[in-house]
Amino acid sequence: MKITHSFSLTIIFLVVVFCACSSNETDRAQRPNIIFIMSDDHTSQAFGIYGSRLASLNPTPNLDQIAREGIIFDHCFVNNSICTPSRAAIITGQRDQTNGVLDLGGSIGSDQQYLPLELKKLGYETAIIGKWHLKKEPAAFDFYQVLAGQGTYFDPIFRVRGSHDWPDNQIKTQGHSSDVIADLSLSWLKNRKDKSKPFFLMHHFKAPHDDFEYNPKYEDYLGEIFIPEPESLYERQNHGSEATRGRNDSLTRVIGSSVSRRNLIRNQAMNIYWNDSTIYKNYRNASDIQDAEMVRWAIDQEEREYASMVYQDYLKKYLRCVKGVDDNVKKLIDYLKSEDLLDNTIIVYTGDQGFMLGEHDYIDKRWMYEESMRMPFFVRYPKSIEAGSRTDAIINNTDFAPTLIEMAGGEAPEYMQGKSFKRILESGTEPADWQQATYYRYWMHLAHRHQNPAHFGIRTKTHKLIFFYGRYYIDTDDPKADWNKNNWGNDFTNHTPPAWEFYDLKNDPKEMNNLYGQPEHEAIISNLKDQLIAMRKELNETDEKYPHIKAVIDAHWNN
Repeated sequence: MKITHSFSLTIIFLVVVFCACSSNETDRAQRPNIIFIMSDDHTSQAFGIYGSRLASLNPTPNLDQIAREGIIFDHCFVNNSICTPSRAAIITGQRDQTNGVLDLGGSIGSDQQYLPLELKKLGYETAIIGKWHLKKEPAAFDFYQVLAGQGTYFDPIFRVRGSHDWPDNQIKTQGHSSDVIADLSLSWLKNRKDKSKPFFLMHHFKAPHDDFEYNPKYEDYLGEIFIPEPESLYERQNHGSEATRGRNDSLTRVIGSSVSRRNLIRNQAMNIYWNDSTIYKNYRNASDIQDAEMVRWAIDQEEREYASMVYQDYLKKYLRCVKGVDDNVKKLIDYLKSEDLLDNTIIVYTGDQGFMLGEHDYIDKRWMYEESMRMPFFVRYPKSIEAGSRTDAIINNTDFAPTLIEMAGGEAPEYMQGKSFKRILESGTEPADWQQATYYRYWMHLAHRHQNPAHFGIRTKTHKLIFFYGRYYIDTDDPKADWNKNNWGNDFTNHTPPAWEFYDLKNDPKEMNNLYGQPEHEAIISNLKDQLIAMRKELNETDEKYPHIKAVIDAHWNN
């Protein structure tokens, strides 16, 4: 039989196509699965592996085991310590002014849900289960079952894809949210449509977000144990500045929600004892006292006893929520083991930011102070990550998406501002050209009665420089002002004093001594300011759109 030239070309073409398709199928089958586990407000102090004062309580045995089987990051930081902006940074790989999510009112549409979109291009089946908190439908995922808004701790309602437009398709579940979210993830893993594909699952717990409604089965956990207290719960020393304390400490009773009764606007006694008429009555009586003895930070013995009582209750509620997270993560790990999936699955664990557990007598997050800014972060993947690894390389939450894309075999897109740290995961070594600092910004001035002033700053491995500019990005005549004031409680007319804070983290890791203004530190502060200017420009974090903020920055830059 005579074979024509065109027929030969056709055969060659089909062989090439077949080989290419086979290669793609093989590549897809060999790609690692990915489970990205994130808890809400799970701070690094509440682990064993991070060696805090709470480590001796062994609050996270299952999570610690995962961490020890992979690599632990000691310098992972959020770029804005509040839920919605942090989640937007993770899903987009971009900073606030770039992705448009500056505060809790922000949202991310399906066209900006870059992480699942990029992984789907690589052949992944994608899902998100649990807390979403980015307002618009997570339509870029193949499957979603996400909490309605913040969600409830008990019998949570979930939004799902269905015949009605988002967000009308809802299902109600029964049980504690940590258990329910874990069971939903297990159900998705067991019933995936196409098990020939690798999977990418974002598994997001609501816990341990306040008000720390733990599963009743943990009622006796830590029941009679004394929870170690931070020294700074009672002693402020030279922490803070005029921006956070006021002149002559005149703002200490209104800035920064507190454990103790120090803050008259919001404190933990209000949160946990609101319905207890006796204790709340005592709080109200105490809050009426405005003399100098109550203003000073060194609380008298009665106040210390009261603060200690509230602190013990605060921490036990929080850690009982953490216990529920830890137990449910074990359920996921046990399933992966039973299906022989564990060692081909990249397991990432983090919190969406840090959280203040009484340090400096603060509750909640928002601050650039260490406990709020620092995120727990570790990764297990024995095929390329050596067990027992640990690094002090600086990463932030915009770096997560580029890294996962590269771990999945893709290339991080140029529109992402974060940088892949795949090399660090696989070598345990920080490259010579790796970033030596990270930028932080909190936009929501005096919001939610937590009363945190707006601020930004830079954090290196050894130093931290913060500028509190004390203005909201929406001005009083902005049409969004009324909406934001009603929803977030911002007082747009109450501008707090601008001020700088500088901490030597090598010698003062607990940030008890603000060294700004001391002549011997002028050189390093000047260098950090130069880095800040460069970073703000590079990251699209300048304030050209906010002249009322820029004016304050310019006026006080060299103060």
